[in-house]
Amino acid sequence: MLECFSSLRGMDLWGISARVVLAVLCGGLIGIEREHKRRPAGFRTHILICLGAAMTTATGQYLYVVMRYPTDVARMGAQVIAGVSFIGAGAIIMTKRRRVRGLTTAAGLWVAAIVGLCCGAAFYEGALYATVLVLVAEVFFSRLEYRLLRNVREINVYVEYASPSCLTGIMEHCHTSGVKVVDAEITKKGGESNSACAIFTLQTRKGSDHGRILQEIARAEGVLLAEEV
Repeated sequence: MLECFSSLRGMDLWGISARVVLAVLCGGLIGIEREHKRRPAGFRTHILICLGAAMTTATGQYLYVVMRYPTDVARMGAQVIAGVSFIGAGAIIMTKRRRVRGLTTAAGLWVAAIVGLCCGAAFYEGALYATVLVLVAEVFFSRLEYRLLRNVREINVYVEYASPSCLTGIMEHCHTSGVKVVDAEITKKGGESNSACAIFTLQTRKGSDHGRILQEIARAEGVLLAEEV
């Protein structure tokens, strides 16, 4: 434990202020990356969750240490985990392209709550270390993930087309691009439109340009939309 934080672990004004301020800073740092990417749960949401979790833990300590109530110090903080799970579930959606979105945001909210619990318990070192590692995962590991995915040979492509007869043309354009169709899931598009949609699993050559493959599929007759998912 760092000695510089020893005077801030008490339940006096300075100790509570340190808990609150650090929760706001850590929550803001975690949420600023989500805000930059225009996610629904961004800067302010992460701050509020981290601050709320910190105050919940601090309140449990206050009731036990100052008010001398015979209560479990960790009981109130334990409820934060279940409560944040509901908020995180609201950030996860399934798009019409059968793609799950919001998992990273939901995980970020959950971690922000954990960091808040650390702040409220005066475990400042853990809160700071966790915040730094979260920023490393969100900023640097995301770039590494993007580079790794560029070399993946199998890709999923979402295609909207005018009629079932267009499937033959799509297959021919895939063959022209040197791509093998491994799997295809064909569904009817909802709404008033008569167009259909499908998700193709394509096996490409090593080092193939995914953008060029999508352009080749989009040139097929009757194709309305082609994008990687």
